Amino acid sequence: MTISDAFSLHLPPPPSFQGRMQSSGQRQRDTEQHRPLLSADDNPEAGGRAGPLFPPADQDSLWFIQDGCGIVCGVVTWLLVLYADFVVNLVMLLPNKSLWYSVINGALFNFLAVMALASHLRAMLSDPGAVPKGNATKDYMDSLQLKPGEVIYKCPKCCSIKPQRAHHCSICKRCIRKMDHHCPWVNNCVGEKNQRFFVLFTMYIALISVYALCLSFLQVYKCTDFSPPVAVMLMVFLCLEAFLFLTFTVVMFGTQIHSICNDETEIERLKNEKPTWERRLRWEGMKAVFGGPPSFLWFNPFSGLRLPLWTV
Repeated sequence: MTISDAFSLHLPPPPSFQGRMQSSGQRQRDTEQHRPLLSADDNPEAGGRAGPLFPPADQDSLWFIQDGCGIVCGVVTWLLVLYADFVVNLVMLLPNKSLWYSVINGALFNFLAVMALASHLRAMLSDPGAVPKGNATKDYMDSLQLKPGEVIYKCPKCCSIKPQRAHHCSICKRCIRKMDHHCPWVNNCVGEKNQRFFVLFTMYIALISVYALCLSFLQVYKCTDFSPPVAVMLMVFLCLEAFLFLTFTVVMFGTQIHSICNDETEIERLKNEKPTWERRLRWEGMKAVFGGPPSFLWFNPFSGLRLPLWTV
């Protein structure tokens, strides 16, 4: 028996329902080929250059995508943040004659840098909301006890039952719930479970970029002694880096906040999908993503951290 992206149990859907199935544009676009239902012993094809290193979404295992481009972008991100930390502390603050100026600004800048890198790690190593792979089996379908004509959807690429608002990522090789986009800078999808960490990452990077630009301006404005050419070059590169990162992260931060407040992912906005779900607008959407009412925990990337189980 061959199926498309919709399944029904025992009885076929009535003609009127079948017409509605054919007009469901998004689900038809997501499904590109026909696949048979898997048996309980079948496994989906692994294949591909990327995919999670520890894929189970229903366990507390470490999530890491094996994608060369994403790994390089993630390493570059860390190197650029550490470079900014090096220039601020050793080139601008350490030689400063005011001890309190150096201590206060150094502590604050390092705090923001640690929060930025912690947010990056949480966004990169957190399961973004992956649907269990290969769960579209006959046995599992029978256990759902669907009513005649009731429809569910299957992804033909990862052989999983696709929930509403889930999309398949060709890099992660998984269907991701409320997938917003795949970001190479965090080497992961931004989805239902890690969007908060991605927002914090963009926010803290924007803050340290502004901070670095302000410290550079003060360094030039107050400097009366001759500065070595190497120090000047390091500061110039830091300013260029900070300006580029500030532009990128402010745009991403604003886009993410707008999407959260409107309960609409970037994919849904680009495809101009009409919402078939009950929207959580403004503060309700923010509370759903950040977890609970407004508090300082919203800005803490360490909250809810649990040590992963390393599997082999």
